[in-house]
Amino acid sequence: MKILLSNDDSVFAKGIHALHEALQQHHEVTVIAPDRNCSGASNALSLHQPLRIQQLDNGFYSVNGTPSDCVHLGVNCFLEEEPDLVVSGINHGANLGDDVIYSGTVAAATEGRYMGLPAIAVSLASHEGNYFETAAQVVLDIISKLKHHPLPANQILNVNVPDIPYAELSGIKVTRQGRRHRAEGMQPSQDPFGRTIYWYGPAGAEQDASEGTDFHAIANGYCSVTPLDVDMTAHQSLEEMKDWLNK
Repeated sequence: MKILLSNDDSVFAKGIHALHEALQQHHEVTVIAPDRNCSGASNALSLHQPLRIQQLDNGFYSVNGTPSDCVHLGVNCFLEEEPDLVVSGINHGANLGDDVIYSGTVAAATEGRYMGLPAIAVSLASHEGNYFETAAQVVLDIISKLKHHPLPANQILNVNVPDIPYAELSGIKVTRQGRRHRAEGMQPSQDPFGRTIYWYGPAGAEQDASEGTDFHAIANGYCSVTPLDVDMTAHQSLEEMKDWLNK
């Protein structure tokens, strides 16, 4: 299988190297990833600057753009043959619940889906990053199953894996997104010239981490697999909205 591998932590991140090492033993893998950390970039595209792609000594390709740029450039222009699958990760840290709105890791997978390709986003649910190989093996397991169970045309998989040895995983659970409380306030500070600057505070605490959510799965040692629909239409509201808008 031909795989385009990207991420949002940069082409130099430990997670993408670990995932490439695992995938390339079974598949034909091309790495195209940002030249810097783009965490929180979401689906941003670089519309006001030209993109440049550079091959590194290890064969990876580095792009001066966002995760979405990397996938779009790779699929639409750079690769001679279209890949069979887009994989994004392994992110250094979880992408659970509301995190998917901001995640560049999820965005790279979403861009692959917009380009008509099945796609997987994978994150290691820890900032310690001790067991990237566990997440890599989970991705291999999922890919082997996708051969016989293709993803629907409008979906990606958001995969989160506990930072524990593969043998200690409780299993894999199909989950829904949990929810976080509102994020904490901005943190004011001053630059060297005495001007006020602001930093984002920590993400909000878990609000819905009940059984069935991605939060609950990770907390109990399970790998969480959440199918995400790239069609953001609130279909259940269409008829009601037609009624009150047309009155």
